[in-house]
Amino acid sequence: MQTSNRFFDDLAKVASGAASTLVGVKQEVEAFTRQQVERLVGEFNLVRRDEFEAVQALAANARAEQERLEQRVAALEEQLGALKGQSTASAPGGV
Repeated sequence: MQTSNRFFDDLAKVASGAASTLVGVKQEVEAFTRQQVERLVGEFNLVRRDEFEAVQALAANARAEQERLEQRVAALEEQLGALKGQSTASAPGGV
């Protein structure tokens, strides 16, 4: 009986050692995979989500400012056209 008990103790130790070895291998594989993914992301010139959203917000603000300035230029052109129309109509020898 003593022999089978010792056999099972040794078997449990071997199984425990194998399990801890597998955990170590798993951690190494995860670290290596993470490293490779980060390297690939760096090579592809990808940006992080927060950087993309910041640039997207800047672009939206620039677009809104451009539209506001387009409206302002159109209004100024209209005013300029009205002033030119008044000056030609009131000029001597005009129509």
